[in-house]
Amino acid sequence: MQGKFLLQSALVVAIGFAVGLAGSDGGETLGGIGLFLAFVILAYVVQWLVYVPSYLNQTEHFFDLTGSITYQLIALLALILTEDRDARTVIVAVMIWIWAFRLGTFLFRRVRAAGKDDRFDKLKTDWARFLLVWTIQGLWITFTAAAGLAAITSGDKQDLGVVGIIGIVVWLLGFGIEVVADRQKSAWRADPANAGTFITGGLWSWSRHPNYFGEFLLWVGIAIIAIPVLQGWQYLTLLSPVFVYVLLNRISGVPLLERKADRKWGGQEDYETFKANTPVFFLRPPRQT
Repeated sequence: MQGKFLLQSALVVAIGFAVGLAGSDGGETLGGIGLFLAFVILAYVVQWLVYVPSYLNQTEHFFDLTGSITYQLIALLALILTEDRDARTVIVAVMIWIWAFRLGTFLFRRVRAAGKDDRFDKLKTDWARFLLVWTIQGLWITFTAAAGLAAITSGDKQDLGVVGIIGIVVWLLGFGIEVVADRQKSAWRADPANAGTFITGGLWSWSRHPNYFGEFLLWVGIAIIAIPVLQGWQYLTLLSPVFVYVLLNRISGVPLLERKADRKWGGQEDYETFKANTPVFFLRPPRQT
């Protein structure tokens, strides 16, 4: 069984390196390799370095925080190491840094307050399976930031233009939705009167997972900003928001939370009505009753 997990980890690394090579096409270099690919390598290395003490101490407390710090580190280094910087370069790097800092600190505080993340209860007891989880986080970082990193390290620099402005607006909208949704749920959880119930107010009446929709939308915004300066194989990095959507809706995130909610409230009339009237992901105004 451990051999299977190690093989899967190797496949995840191979996919990441393929993305790194594609994103480096026509981009700036560092020490003879593409600057983009160097950041991919760094993303994996950071995850593995933190994995070791995390497994030895059987803790998941630093998983989300490590992912956040990796995004911030890569965004900062991209800004420093890119020789030809322009407005697009700075804006995209700042966007990635702000998003990662906000989400990472939010998730770290949440898991510290809860004491644990029950998604990791079984994962962290098996070293190979736990390693796979950390390695997948390296791929998650690579894929989600791909279009942004390609834009930052691209050898083709252009004015922001109309496309860039549209991308900024989309990012701001997505970031705002994610922040508001997270704050609404945190406030709801803090009220003892809500114990044992599910949230149905605010943006959570527009979508069962508005925070995830916001995250997807902000990466769409970054991909739009990147489009004018991509070239050759770099266009493959536009799959970044597609990857985010698939991961959130088919692999992690939404499926896990939906199954957990169904186990807890499935069959209750108010919950089934809420599910029937509220989109699972995309936002839609509440239906009038």
